[in-house]
This record gives sequence, structure tokens and C-alpha cells, in this order.
Amino acid sequence: MQTDKNKQILLVGNPNVGKSTVFNLLCNKNQKTGNYAGVTVASHSGNYSYKGDEVEVVDLPGSYSIYPTSEDEAIFSKFLIDEQQKYAGVVYILEALSIKRGLLLFQQIQDLGIPVMLVVNQIDQAERRGITIDLEELSNELGVKVLKTDAKHNQGIDELREEIYKASFTKSEKVSFEIPLEQKGLVFKILHETHEQNQYKVWTLLASDTYIGKLETVKDQMNDDDIKCLVPKRLQTQETIRRYQNIDKIIGKVLSKKPQFKELLTEKLDRVLVHKVWGYLIFAMILLIIFQSVFFLAEYPMNWISEFFLGLSTFANQHLPEGPVNSLIANGIIPGIGGIAVFAPQIGILLYFLYLLEDSGYMARVIFLMDRFLRPFGLNGKSIVPLVSGTACAIPAIMSTRNIENVKERLITILVTPFMTCSARLPVYSIIIGLIIPNKYFGGVSYKALALMAMYFVGFLMSLLASLLLKKIIKNKGTSFLVMDLPSYKMPLFGYDFKLVLGKVWEFITGAGKIIFFFSIVIWFFSYIGPKQNPDDLVATNVKLENSYLAKMGRGIEPAIAPLGYDWKMGVGILTSFVAREVFVGTMSTLYSLDEEAPEGKIIDKMRNDTYPNGEKVFSFATGVSILFFYAFAMQCVSTLAVVYRETKSWKWTMAQLFGMSGLAYIASLIVYQLFK
Repeated sequence: MQTDKNKQILLVGNPNVGKSTVFNLLCNKNQKTGNYAGVTVASHSGNYSYKGDEVEVVDLPGSYSIYPTSEDEAIFSKFLIDEQQKYAGVVYILEALSIKRGLLLFQQIQDLGIPVMLVVNQIDQAERRGITIDLEELSNELGVKVLKTDAKHNQGIDELREEIYKASFTKSEKVSFEIPLEQKGLVFKILHETHEQNQYKVWTLLASDTYIGKLETVKDQMNDDDIKCLVPKRLQTQETIRRYQNIDKIIGKVLSKKPQFKELLTEKLDRVLVHKVWGYLIFAMILLIIFQSVFFLAEYPMNWISEFFLGLSTFANQHLPEGPVNSLIANGIIPGIGGIAVFAPQIGILLYFLYLLEDSGYMARVIFLMDRFLRPFGLNGKSIVPLVSGTACAIPAIMSTRNIENVKERLITILVTPFMTCSARLPVYSIIIGLIIPNKYFGGVSYKALALMAMYFVGFLMSLLASLLLKKIIKNKGTSFLVMDLPSYKMPLFGYDFKLVLGKVWEFITGAGKIIFFFSIVIWFFSYIGPKQNPDDLVATNVKLENSYLAKMGRGIEPAIAPLGYDWKMGVGILTSFVAREVFVGTMSTLYSLDEEAPEGKIIDKMRNDTYPNGEKVFSFATGVSILFFYAFAMQCVSTLAVVYRETKSWKWTMAQLFGMSGLAYIASLIVYQLFK
């Protein structure tokens, strides 16, 4: 229940109008924004205090219309209509450059009798293009409070807080949309039968082919002839045409444009960046620069972190009393956590470049480019949003498939998204590439950067091939199309993105750190004990690694992993990393730290120098490539499996994905090892 001092408001608008940026500024949150539809797939909420008021802000997914066509739009419509009594009003964000399109949804909300105020965002960009909007006249025409903001530069947010505090929401008493004559009789008949006051609400129920409100008995009021005559899509089209006729009149009064303004940088750049040949080449070059930077720029901080944990481990070893606690902390926990923390700079650099590309508007061009490329593989144009997002993490990427209307196309996208190279694979790729790829350069680009880029392409290629196969297995009915805006290019928010990256890297370290902390203890425990040496003992303790239960377990699975070129340590790493891929690195770090026979030094040097009894290197080129391919295809992420089940509600598809990817990983790594050994 709301009180005068405790209110809830909704942030509503079209996709890509700066809604999430306004949300972050109001609530001081770090929700990442995106330049394409479907980024906000579920409502987010945050709070702020202003002059003694506690305000909860709910950021709803972007939508172009009140009529839902996908799951994220259904979230939007359901919340907006069903929860009307819970919130004080709607702050409607309108992009100044797309005022005509934005007013369509605004007027639908206004006609539903929802209290609303209008915020015109990014007005600076409109002015740069010679477009002037008379906000006072716009306020008069619409009968609502109109504010202006430039959310990118934190302008107008204080004024917005003040108007929310003053509850400057306006509820329209009349409906701007005129019901067509053909349906007017039926609408008024239902109004009379249901005692509903709002004629537009009844209209929306007739015009919608999915549930959007609570007047479920509306069909009881219609006879068979009424139902036969109703075609929801046709009614929606009628409404859209009539609304735009009205909106055109409003725009004619409030908007003026300077004639013949010069071509902007956005148009000039788009001639090259979305070109059907140059666009792909430039994208490949940008990726190459990013991967080169991942290795080059991260080298020094990685060395510092590695030295820090090595020193910490030595310190603990020297100052703690000898015994199991010393061994657990110095050789188990510290090397395990250090093994994953050392990759934080690489993950941070990768994410920072991706955020800059997204902020600049370039990522939307990538989606547009890839849409042409994806269609022959049976993927929906909107599939590129989860595929691109999957390079960071598969979990939010799979959730973002909710904006794909076609159920079967959405299922295919969910099943292939985990093939994309996520940040959890990066530590595995990085350590293995560091072990097997020489430190040489080709044309100024390091072999390691080329190898990393190749692994990203391997993941993308496999997602396409899997889509092609699933397209044959799952018969697809109907198609849908990618409809998106290409935003103008903007200067990225370098400082803001850096802050976001720090948060994401910390999340990665603490998230992975908890799992690795647990597995470090488990691994240490089974490496500390072994089969009893005397009949009176229960177990032997403080045994050599080679004689431990851990080694015994690892050797137990050697028959299955030996054809892939792996020894028992790698087998243990694969088993423990089933819960999360990055655990492989932490496990290797702990295992090599526990190996007393290995000379002191960095973990990666211990791994590089490890040999079999016959003198062959454990991490040879063939073994390394085999591991890379195993982790490129294996699921190895329990959290992703849980999200796949939640989104598909099907154990059949979840298990098919798990066993399919695991089987493919085994076969691919087997073939690769046998080819290169």
C-alpha cells in the first residue's frame, strides 16, 4: 500500500530511448544499458529518497505498443494494466529524434486512464540536427507535464525528481482515440454489460490477440457473429493509422526543422560501417584490436597479481604453524583464488571494450550487419542480441531471448547461445594459449591474440552449425523480423563504463571465488589424505600428491580422458569445472601448488615444465588444442543449465543440450588431439 511518503512510479517508453540511463541516475544504480531492443527483458526496480519521500522506480522493458508481441512486451503490458492501483504514475520517456513513433505508445497509455508525465530525452541531439521542439505547446496539446532531459550528461534529472515529488502526473479524462464506427456499437454494448468506464480499455481487449488486462469476461458479452468479425491485427492497424493521423497534426504544431542541415557524422560513418563488405572487415579488425589488447595491456597487472598471491602463499607457509592448516591455506585456498584472480585484468579489458562499442552505438550496427548473415541458418534476426550478449555471460543472454516472438526460433536461440565464448571461458583459453602458443608476432599482431580470436570464431561457427541442425529437427512455423533503430553515434562514457567494469570484475572474482574457495578445500582435503599405510590407521595423512585419494580418483577416469591427451590432473580439473568453467583454472592452480616435487615458481611455469615419466610435456600443443576445443563446446555451467530449464520449462531440451554439448566436446577434442599429436 502506498503512502504519501512512499510511492512507486514506472519508467516506460520505446526501446533505446535512454530509459535505463534515467533509471540509473534516479536510483544511483549500475544497470547496463543497451542500444537495441530486448536488453531489459524483465522489470528492474530501485529506490531513492527525495525531501523525505521514498520512491521506488520500476524500469519496464521497452515497447512500441500496448499490444504485446513477445514475452518482454507482455511483461510490460501486464504490469502497466494489472498493477495500475499500485503505482502513483508513469514517467514516459520520449526520444526527441523519434517523437512521432514515441507518441503512439504514449497516447495509448494516456487513453487507458493511467496518470502520466512526459520526459523528452536526448533533446541535445535533436537540436544538433536542427530540430526544435516547442515543449510548452507539446504540453498543451497532450494535456500533461512535459520535461526535458539529457540523461547521458545527467541533465534534467533533479527537475524530474522534483516533479515526481510534486506528483505532477496527469490522468486524462477523455480518450483521444476515436473508436471506428464499425466497432463502436459492440464497444458500447460491452461497456454497458461490464460497467467498465473506459471505452479504450474495452477496445484494447478486442484488438489484442493475447491477454493484456483483467476484463476476461469480455468474450462472454459477444455473440458468434461479433467474434467472427473481429480480426485483432486489423483493429490494431486501424488504430495505428488513426493515431498517426492525430499525431501528425500535433507534430506539425510543436516541431520545426531547419531546412537542408548538413549531413551528420552518423550518416557518413554508416556508409562504411554497415557496408555489406567493408562492414564485416572493419568488425573483424576491431575484434583483432580488442583481443590483442586483452593480452598486451593485461600483461603487467597479471604479473603483479600473480606475484602478490605467490608472496601471500609464501608468507602463509612461513608464518603459520606447520600442519594441515598451513597446507590448506598456503597450498590450497590462496593458490586456488589467485589462479582465477589473475585473469581479472583480461576480463576487465574485454568488457570495457564491449561497453565502449555499445555506448558509441557501434554494437547496434554489428547486430544489423549480422542479421543479414544469420538468416540462412534459420535464426531469427533478433537472435543476434542473445548471441552477442553471450560473449559476456550466457545467463542474461538466454533471458534476453524473451523478445523473440516465435516460440521455436526462441528455443533454437536458447539452445545455441551457450556455444558463444563467455567470460568464464576466457581464463581457460588464456592459460592454455599462454602455454602452447609461442610469443611471436605476425604483422604486429601476436599469435596469442590470433589464437584467442580464432576460439571466439569457433564458438560462433558452432552456434551457427547447431542452429542449422536444429532448424531441420525443430520444424519452424512462421518467421519474424528484426525491427530496430540504429542510434546515432555518441561519445562513450569512459569513466562510467570503467566504473561498471570494476563492478563486473568484482562480481566475477567474488562469484567464482566462492566456488573456487569451496573446491580448493575439497581438492586439498583429498590430496592431503590417501590409502592407509598401517593396519591401525583409518587413512594416511600428509601424503604425497601422487599417493593421495585425489590422484587415485583422477587415475580412475584416465581411461576415458587418456584418448584426449589428458592426465589425471586435467581429469580432476574437468570434473570440478562441471559447475563452472573457470573452476578448471583454480583447480589446476591448487593441484600444481600442492605438487611438492615441482620447482617453486609461478603456476603457469610449473604447468609448462610438467612432464610425463617418459619426458614428454603434459601440456603439448596437441593436448592444449584439445582442451581448448573441449571448453569451447562443453556446457560445464550449472547456472546456465538452470536458466535454460527455467526459460524452456522442459527437462527434455535441457538434458538434450547438456548431453549434446558434452558429447560434441568429447568427440571434437578427441579428433583434434589425434590429428595433432
